[in-house]
Amino acid sequence: MSFLNQIPTMDRDSLRELKKGIDLSFRDFSRAYGETIEGFFDPLLAFLIWLEKLLIITPWPIVIGVFGLLAWTGSRSIKLVIGTITCFIVIGYFGMWENCMATVAIISVATLVCIAVGIPIGVLMSKSSKVEKSVLPILDMMQTIPSFVYLIPIIMLLGIGKVPGLIAVCIYALPPVVRLTNLGIREVDKETLEACEAFGATPLQKLISVQIPLSLPTIFAGVNQTIMMALAMVVIASMIGVKGLGVPILQAISNQYLALGLMNGLAIVALAIIFDRVTQKYGQRMQKHRGQKK
Repeated sequence: MSFLNQIPTMDRDSLRELKKGIDLSFRDFSRAYGETIEGFFDPLLAFLIWLEKLLIITPWPIVIGVFGLLAWTGSRSIKLVIGTITCFIVIGYFGMWENCMATVAIISVATLVCIAVGIPIGVLMSKSSKVEKSVLPILDMMQTIPSFVYLIPIIMLLGIGKVPGLIAVCIYALPPVVRLTNLGIREVDKETLEACEAFGATPLQKLISVQIPLSLPTIFAGVNQTIMMALAMVVIASMIGVKGLGVPILQAISNQYLALGLMNGLAIVALAIIFDRVTQKYGQRMQKHRGQKK
């Protein structure tokens, strides 16, 4: 009966040796290849620092004007443009401008990285069921594993700084754009593809000229979700050296500053609403344009 009441477990010495072996192996790997891996991300770090400095040193009316122009280009809504400009003015008025610009910089770079990496992976998944079956469990793990868990190997490998924080944000935010790129390309009408093949289009021509353009609304929905998830990761990324609105929130948590936490939290919410509404409106416009073409 004791066998049924208690699950068999590894003895403590064996378990300790197993954990010790894993720790030592990863430590040796990080010491041997850590600098090489960090050097690989140097161009990305340089771009992130350049963008952050550009947003901070540029006069605020120009920055807000650019954000307003981008909001108009994406949404074609004067109400959304006014809301965007108002939010950024209020954020600056309450002394959160530099942290906000740092947050916008890392979200922008993380989104570009996720698009550059995620869309090709999604395309490969749509072309091969074997690749899809191989990648889906990895995406499931990336979305379900607690963010604090994968921060441990990232910190051990690269230390604390902007690059580890950016990698953590990208890992957390990458799955939506991969999944929806795969879904969008697979949902392209088969009759349309057959017509392309009848005209002698090669697989590459079919992908570039038909499949990707027709699946753009779905892909853009994935980009929207990626931006939202990247914003959700800002506070956790600030724990490993990423500047932005997450730093004051951590200070507020540790020192019980209610006002500081609320103000910076609401600033993140404002950014999330702006990005969400603009990208949603742009996706809807693309969907209508696709419907008119049909």
